[in-house]
Amino acid sequence: MRTLTATVAVLTLAAGAVPAAAAAASGPSGTDGVWRVDGYGTVLVAGGGVLQEYQTTSVSCLKGDTSRQTGPGTYLTTDGTALTVRTLHDRDHALFAADSSVGHRQLRRLPALPAGCARPASIDPRTAFDVFWQTFEENYPFFAAKGIDWHAVRDRYRPLVRQDTTKDRLFAILSRMVRPLYDAHVVVADGRRHFAEVRRGTEVPSEELDAKAKKFIVARDLGDAAHRQDFGAGRITYADLPGDLGYLRLSGFGGYAGKDAPYTAEQAELDRALNTVLDAGRTKRLKGLVIDLRVNGGGADSLGIRIAQRLTDTPYTAYAKRARNDPADPARHTRPEPVPVVPADAPRYTGPVAVLTGGSTVSAGETFTQALIDRPGPTVRIGQATQGVFSDVMERCLPDGLAFTLPNEEYLTRTGRTFDGTGIPPQLTEPVFTEEEFAKNRDSAFDRAVSLLRDRG
Repeated sequence: MRTLTATVAVLTLAAGAVPAAAAAASGPSGTDGVWRVDGYGTVLVAGGGVLQEYQTTSVSCLKGDTSRQTGPGTYLTTDGTALTVRTLHDRDHALFAADSSVGHRQLRRLPALPAGCARPASIDPRTAFDVFWQTFEENYPFFAAKGIDWHAVRDRYRPLVRQDTTKDRLFAILSRMVRPLYDAHVVVADGRRHFAEVRRGTEVPSEELDAKAKKFIVARDLGDAAHRQDFGAGRITYADLPGDLGYLRLSGFGGYAGKDAPYTAEQAELDRALNTVLDAGRTKRLKGLVIDLRVNGGGADSLGIRIAQRLTDTPYTAYAKRARNDPADPARHTRPEPVPVVPADAPRYTGPVAVLTGGSTVSAGETFTQALIDRPGPTVRIGQATQGVFSDVMERCLPDGLAFTLPNEEYLTRTGRTFDGTGIPPQLTEPVFTEEEFAKNRDSAFDRAVSLLRDRG
């Protein structure tokens, strides 16, 4: 999933205390000035034709990314993501949003940029360690659920960091610190390599696994299928199955329109696929639809919501998002924001759906799965539990050039449940792409889905 502030391009903006009144004078929108994001450890400065991010903790303030202004309260990142800052009932409160993400972030105006943001950051390895540890301390929501004593982790590893510790050595230390989290949204990177750990017993949804699974599915499951079509650079596949059933495979929620394509191009390619697949004739004819997410590397949550809008005639809530927002109390969160599914103004399929998932269903693949839990039409999940990472990721930089990501959000069901760590469980359990399944030319989850949909039809 994309973050709201970390997909922005790196430009140059002079550091220093920026009075809000002075910043506001540079633009007509009333949104210029200095803003603190509720949660997310971020301060934004809007003014002079740019939106500048500062990544903050109680011990640090580091300049982050920058986007260019395109209109009053609107900005554009280098990857084409549109950002919006919109004031609320008064000039001191605003909402921040990105077109590639669902939900909003609350902003509160500050009188000036925090003084610490004007000071150059030390590149001492111990400073980098402290910023890394403190960022997790203030933002990561799942230490208790995963049985991790983060203070004990600091006490164990900080003595290993000295003034002459190399970047390679620091990379190794930070990677060992976060490995026990087994959180696919926690990544440490140094430009040449990265470290991440998926949930134990699961496999990364790599290009190799995706290609292997797709080749197997096409040969075994879709051999007799009609009208098989690929869209979105092969990341979307549709086929008509015998018995008026349909099969829709999604290997991600992005990457449809080529490298570095803007979100608008991704959305347009998805819409082209949906308009071709779910046309008026097929939506009336289909008696069941298999949606295959078993190898899905994630992407933009909003694209998943866009698909859900083609699968209902009745508005409903997909889930609610909240973020950790108290550095000292991991139990404190922002107010949950419901994310609606509004029926699309286009042909819609509302019949039975079988959703195939597994441990390689990650991030936006999981939020889309969650968005179908309360779908008004009959829906069943088949396969294995998803990976268990839902949050947008916070992308952070360290003073010495190392980078890392971490989650700080929870996605809630209508009963207030989250599936972080464990993943969303299937209602019907079947093996997913095991060596035995491949060796014996079996696809138990697909066969179960087809059999179930035919019986219901």
